[in-house]
Amino acid sequence: MHTIVCVKQVPATNVVRMDPVTNTIIREGVESILNPFDAYAVEEALRLRESQGGKISALSMGIPSVTEMLRAVLALGVDRAMLLTDRAFAGADTLATANALAGGVQALGAFDLILCGKQATDGDTAQVGPMLAEMLNLPHATDIIAITEVRPASLLCLKVTDEGQESIEIPLPAVLTVVKD
Repeated sequence: MHTIVCVKQVPATNVVRMDPVTNTIIREGVESILNPFDAYAVEEALRLRESQGGKISALSMGIPSVTEMLRAVLALGVDRAMLLTDRAFAGADTLATANALAGGVQALGAFDLILCGKQATDGDTAQVGPMLAEMLNLPHATDIIAITEVRPASLLCLKVTDEGQESIEIPLPAVLTVVKD
């Protein structure tokens, strides 16, 4: 199984500075960490590889300093990493981010599953994963707390809902956004 994990670097604190001219987040000189929701996605990818075999690719879009975060993800056991970086990405909204990630996914080649964190802690939109799935014309599910069974052409997953939890089956390849647990 080839799993692609989309990861993002976010500010280490909840204090976000905005550039008053460009209305974009100032990231230079700000301590950053792996987005916590994306850390859950990396953990799930590692768990899947342990039980199913295969490889894991990490994909991120950001400034060159994101390389350090990707090195940390590689140290956790991810097999390869790709950084999409260009000044043209500055100030990218969720649609532009999903579009860039879709291009990166296509460059990585064949895959079975894309895992994303539910949302980024610096934007809290929860839009990139579903947008990425739509751009790649893939089935997707959000708020996944567990992959309970891997079948040859699908996954059984446990999803958080407003009423509690529900079990769903999703065909592969697919995009899932994961939450803690």
